Amino acid sequence: MYQDYLKFYPDFPIKGVNFVDVLPFMQDKELFISIIKDLGKMVVSPNLVAPEARGFLFATPMLTICDNVRNILTLRKKGKIPYAEGDLIQVDIVKEYGKDEVFFRKSDIAAGIPEGDTFNLTIFDDILATGGTACGVAKALNALTVEKDGKEYKVKVTDFVFMVELDDLKGAEILKDIAPVKSLIHLQGTD
Repeated sequence: MYQDYLKFYPDFPIKGVNFVDVLPFMQDKELFISIIKDLGKMVVSPNLVAPEARGFLFATPMLTICDNVRNILTLRKKGKIPYAEGDLIQVDIVKEYGKDEVFFRKSDIAAGIPEGDTFNLTIFDDILATGGTACGVAKALNALTVEKDGKEYKVKVTDFVFMVELDDLKGAEILKDIAPVKSLIHLQGTD
């Protein structure tokens, strides 16, 4: 049912990429609420990691209607996030149409909820294509320790949740060795 609302734009943003537009989910209130609830049920940890911009649009409502989501760590593009000295982490990523970088603050992880001696994180995004963004971010997060209230905590990506997975691009194959991959919608033949 959900996939009937998706729109496709061939050769965007570059030739050879078939862009999947999830914004039509925001054009119907009941549909939007339904998809947010269904995504929220898939999230394992209380701390959600979401890249801009569409990741923000669908992750943030989970804070209000999904009891299991308690904190969102935002991934931003260069120059978009203020930070204190030593707080900013840069992650180099390879997307399906080129190299890029995203940034986050360690203090945003520490604002979340630890479980035992670990800050468990779910990485959420709208589309899983080649998996480059999620893989780069997961590796960077899993290499961190974060201090909260004078105690050191490990950081662990517990799972990946995507609204749409482009199965032919096999992004889940590179992620599954890091953590389980769950997708609400699976699409074939979109590359």
